Amino acid sequence: MRIPEGHRHDATQAFRQVLNAAVKWRVIPESPAKLIRNPLPKREEIRPFETWADVDAVAVELGPTLGPIAVFATATGLRPEEWLALEWRDVDLRERVVTVRRAYSGAVLRDWGKTDRSRRRVPLRQKAVDALEQLPRRLDTRLVFPALRGGHLNLHNFRARDWKPAIRAAGIVPERRIYDLRHSYATWSLAAGVSLFSLARRMGTSVEMIDRTYGHLAADAESYERELLDAFDEKNEAFGRLSGTE
Repeated sequence: MRIPEGHRHDATQAFRQVLNAAVKWRVIPESPAKLIRNPLPKREEIRPFETWADVDAVAVELGPTLGPIAVFATATGLRPEEWLALEWRDVDLRERVVTVRRAYSGAVLRDWGKTDRSRRRVPLRQKAVDALEQLPRRLDTRLVFPALRGGHLNLHNFRARDWKPAIRAAGIVPERRIYDLRHSYATWSLAAGVSLFSLARRMGTSVEMIDRTYGHLAADAESYERELLDAFDEKNEAFGRLSGTE
């Protein structure tokens, strides 16, 4: 019970897997954890940005060097630790795609393996391209979003010194977190009609996680789905009538 609520489900699930393996290997006769209840955690309350105008307002307050971060993160859905580690060699503006290869967290740079779900290609919409083209190419670093003096940006300092003051100056209420940029990408993608499968691939996560975390926020998803199905039915019926005539 001392484990944070948001981590209890995964911790218990991992514990069960270990004990199930022990049963399979005949180390123990039966798993004592099979009767333990392991409910999914309560859905995290997330607050995506409402419009691009809000994101742009925050970007203006962050300034020309840091402002593109807000736009790019919203336009691609990358995790903070992923855009912190992004290098220019990962960006292809001609093909309009970015390849996520690594992450930077806790002062440690980690490369995603070739089979890791987090290693992926993400299309660059025009907003992302515009944000990248605003950035100067520095000679002292390969990073796309480096710290002022080079090296990786300190996320904790960025949050305290830049992000929170920019949110308040832009008049965003309630205040949004840095991670809400990724939440906005997911929510808006669903509202635009992007499938759960495609969105899961772009965000480097599972379809189940996308549905559980964001599905309820896509206010227009049901109407969009109905439009797609109605259009298919009309096309199907028209083809049937045409086939019957011939």
